[in-house]
Amino acid sequence: MVLRRRGAGLAAHVKTGRTHLMDAMPVRLDQVLGGWAQQVAQDRALLVAVAPALRQLAQGGSAVGTGVNVASGFVERFHVELAEDTGVAFERAPDFFAVMGSQDAAVALSGALKTTAVSLTKIANDLRWMNSGPLSGLGEIELESLQPGSSIMPGKVNPVVPEAVAMVAAQVIGNDAAITLAGQSGNFELNVMLPLVARNLFESLELLARASRLLADRAIAGFKVKEERLREGLARNPVLVTALNPLIGYLKAAAIAKRALAEGRPILDVADEETDLGRERLRELLDPVRLTGPAP
Repeated sequence: MVLRRRGAGLAAHVKTGRTHLMDAMPVRLDQVLGGWAQQVAQDRALLVAVAPALRQLAQGGSAVGTGVNVASGFVERFHVELAEDTGVAFERAPDFFAVMGSQDAAVALSGALKTTAVSLTKIANDLRWMNSGPLSGLGEIELESLQPGSSIMPGKVNPVVPEAVAMVAAQVIGNDAAITLAGQSGNFELNVMLPLVARNLFESLELLARASRLLADRAIAGFKVKEERLREGLARNPVLVTALNPLIGYLKAAAIAKRALAEGRPILDVADEETDLGRERLRELLDPVRLTGPAP
């Protein structure tokens, strides 16, 4: 997986973490990408989990699920030959009435695809934020330049791949809404909205497959880390003072953070003036790498 491979090479890069879009404690880039990778892995597990239900077919149920007029041995032979043609172990549904009157398995698959779309949106938006700037934004990474610039502003390079992925995700989420409505529209022994369900499912599958590969190959695999910008942000991050809470207390730490922010100074310098811990001890306590947890 591109996320795992790329993350493994970024453990030395530490950045400011963010909660509520506000500066928080530091994190390593391998932790960031590792979180994204776990999201994708969980999405894959959801898709795999729904697969058995999708292999259960109602072929042979005939008009209403009773199997009227179906030749003896047809159902068994059908599934054997279909498996040979497709390589997929399709099987007879345990209850034709359930499969013909509903599309629950398809709805479940669509839900898993929607979850994947939500994950990709999160990853795409994180990349867009980290790439923002280059001067007035975060500017922590630089995405590959894939277009000559804005149509009206020369030199402006837009994050077109993450934006495209976000649009794909929006479409998949919309497809899921339609599939959900179609799934609840089974009346008695038949759901007549199967064509809509199939059309939207195939589109969602194709869109997500292509968008995932595009995001991996043209955004995640090749972005550049702007190390100087990361270090600059960490040095001025007042939230690092959280590490001093056990030694000086929350209120004293908060006062140091507020002063450092107001004066635009590194937290280390202000803490050195406000405490008797000593500069070398403070340097150790406020070391961003140490604050990200054990080394990978």
